[in-house]
This record gives sequence, structure tokens and C-alpha cells, in this order.
Amino acid sequence: MSPLFINFAYIVSGALFILGLKMLSSPATARRGNLLSAVGMFVAVVVTMMAQGLDYKWIILGMVIGTVVGVVAAIKVEMTSMPEMVALFNGFGGISSLLLAWAEYHQHPEMSGFIALVAFLSTFIGGVTFTGSMVAFGKLSGKITQKAVIFKGQHIINAAILAVALGAAALFCMNPASGFGYTLFIVIVLVALGFGVTSTIPIGGADMPVVISLLNSYSGLAACAAGFVISNTILIVAGALVGASGIILTKIMCKAMNRSLSNVLFSGFGTTTAAAGGGDGPQGEVRPATAEDVYYILEAADSVVFVPGYGLAVAQAQHVVKELGDLLEANDTEVSYAIHPVAGRMPGHMNVLLAEANVPYDQLVEMDDINPRMDTVDVCVVIGANDVVNPAALDDESSPIYGMPIIETHRANTVIVLKRSMNPGFAGIQNALFFAENARMYFGDAKASIQDLVAEFKGD
Repeated sequence: MSPLFINFAYIVSGALFILGLKMLSSPATARRGNLLSAVGMFVAVVVTMMAQGLDYKWIILGMVIGTVVGVVAAIKVEMTSMPEMVALFNGFGGISSLLLAWAEYHQHPEMSGFIALVAFLSTFIGGVTFTGSMVAFGKLSGKITQKAVIFKGQHIINAAILAVALGAAALFCMNPASGFGYTLFIVIVLVALGFGVTSTIPIGGADMPVVISLLNSYSGLAACAAGFVISNTILIVAGALVGASGIILTKIMCKAMNRSLSNVLFSGFGTTTAAAGGGDGPQGEVRPATAEDVYYILEAADSVVFVPGYGLAVAQAQHVVKELGDLLEANDTEVSYAIHPVAGRMPGHMNVLLAEANVPYDQLVEMDDINPRMDTVDVCVVIGANDVVNPAALDDESSPIYGMPIIETHRANTVIVLKRSMNPGFAGIQNALFFAENARMYFGDAKASIQDLVAEFKGD
């Protein structure tokens, strides 16, 4: 296979990656963007393997195995588990870059200082990404505590680990081919794996959407460095695109939480959790509502805004919410869905969830667009969202979430809050919205509760 053809194929792959990323910025084109990116990766992988002389039978075998794994995962994994799967994907990308750099160093230890440097970067960032993603997976899946795990002197320990890594890297880059060089490389691997754990475990569950975005960026940077190690152009391009887009998304997520990245990584936010029922948080009279009460409120409304949160994903209520929205529209009610950037457990979680239920894209409204007209909304239906609608972010300077932009549902004429109980959200603080005069609490499983409303509208 000629170098000209290989480079042309890589250019095509790179163009498909860029077009795919562009399309992923809109819910209306995200599926096509994902498909274009997948086609680009398919072309890149096949061309690279054929260029290395791999028999096409092995390429086909790899495609079949990957397809089977992908299809099974797509069918079996619940929407509530998508954040954990994304964390696993990030982790696998990181460990792949680490192993690639390790294999290249093992085969060609007489590398230049520059190649030794990028091998270190690929190994270190890849190792941090792998173990950090495994910790994120454990927190998101509930296999380890979702609280921030703070230990005495953690910042000093992390700084010492980083210093050891940099010191080992400096010595390694001076003479990677020496016998001591291989020992230093092993030290770098172990330190990277340890640093991934110690740097991620102190971050609370409320910050996991930001952490996932950051780890995604890490996996791209590790892949980019690995591309330099093996002199593969398309791996450099793909890694750079993933790294840059991940950093941009991380910045967007931090802005949505009104926090800096350093605050997310080092503040230990989420270390305290309010007791169930509110603890020392806001108190007042809760106004429960029945399905019949909520039906009469919705039936008389001219405009209804649904605000989805993680509880919607847990209850798998997206399809019945869409059915209720259709019934409201048939009743001449204007229906829309307000999406907070950090609602759920990963960026875009609610968009994916509602897209699965075929909610029209033009009904999905971003936080900055819905807030200016919230005073004109008749009814806001909050389904499983908590911290992203908490008025304390606006008016309680002592609150951990003070300053965080929220969907200002409390300004609507009426707010219906669907929750299983009065337990606080991921931030561990009670929600002042529950006690607002215009709020009604509709307790129960979100899916069952909305099914009762659908039955009321149908007259069953």
C-alpha cells in the first residue's frame, strides 16, 4: 500500500472526524455525526492495519468481535448506566495509550529524547485516565461511595506523587535505553496508576459530569501523544480533536456550575451530606398533590415546561413523559423541555434520554433560553431534578451551590415536583423549591406517577 494512498485515507478520516464533531453539537444532527465519526475511525483502523501487512481475515475477525460487543452493550446497558459506560470507554482509551507507548519502548528502547518525552506523556496521562475513570465508574455505579473521600494531607501526597513522576520522567528522557531507564518507566506507570486514584477519589458525585468530560479530554491527549510515539498521523489528529473537544466541554460544564476547574478538582465539594429530610436546610410546609390534582392543573395550563433530571433516567420515564406531552399538545397546550447542562450524570444525558423517546428537537430548550420567559410559564413539571432547580443557588450565600446557574422553575406560576421522597440530591443539600408557595410535591416513582396522569387525560 503506497504512502500516498495511506495519507489520503487519513485525510478523509480526519475530515470525517471534524464533520462528525461539528454535527454532535446539535441534537438534530448528533446521530449522523456519530455515524460519520465511526466511518472515519473504520477507515483509519483498516488502512493502518493493512499498511502494517495484517491479513484481511484478522481485520474482519476484529470487526465481528467489536460489532458483537457493541451491539450487546447497546441493547443491554440501561440509559441510567450510560455515564458509567462512558467512564469505562475513557478508561479503556487511556490504558490503550499506555500499553501502546510501553510496547513501542519495549521494542525500540533507543529512542530520541523527544520520543521518550511523548512516551512518558502517553504513559502517564493514559495511566491517570484509566484508574481515574475506574474510580468515576465506581462512584457512578454505586460500587464505591459517591461522597468525596478526603484524607489528611491529600494535596501534599498528590503533589509528591506528581513530583516523583516528573523526576522519573526527566531521568528517563535523558537515557531511555539504559538499564535503569526501564526501571524508571515502570515507576512512571505505577505512579500514574496511583495518581489517577488519589486525584479522583476526593471528588464528590455532584462533580462527576465535569470529571467525565475532563477524563475524556485526558484520553484524547494520551492518544495524541501515543500517535507521536509511533509516528501515526491520524492518531495524532484524532487524539488532538478528542482532547480539545473534551477541554471545551469541561469548560462549558464548569461555567454551568459557576465553578473553576481547580475548585472541582481540589475543593472536595460534596464531603458533607444533609440528613434525609433536610437536616439543617430549608424547612417549611410541603404541599402534596394527587394525580387528580396535578391533572386539573395541567389540563387548565396554556404552557407546560418539563424539567428532567437523573430521577427521570432512574425511573425510565422518558417515553411516558413524551406521551403526556403529546396529550397536552392535543389539549392546545404549548409543551417544551428545559435542559440544564449538568442535569444527570454526564454531559448531554437528558438530551440522549429524550431523543430516545423521540421528543422533537425543537422542543428542547437550553437553560439560558428558558429562564428569560419563565415568568410566563403556567406550569413547570420537575421530574427527578434537584440541585439544578434549587433557588438556594441564587439567594443563599451560605449554600455550597451558591452562584451556580439554575433553571428558575420557582418563577413559574405553578411548579409540580415529582420525587420519591424529600431526600436531597447529589450536592447533599435540601431544596428550597419544595417549600415554595407555588410548588406542589407529587410523590412516587416518576414513571408510575406520569402513567397515572396519562390515564387521567385519557379518562381511564
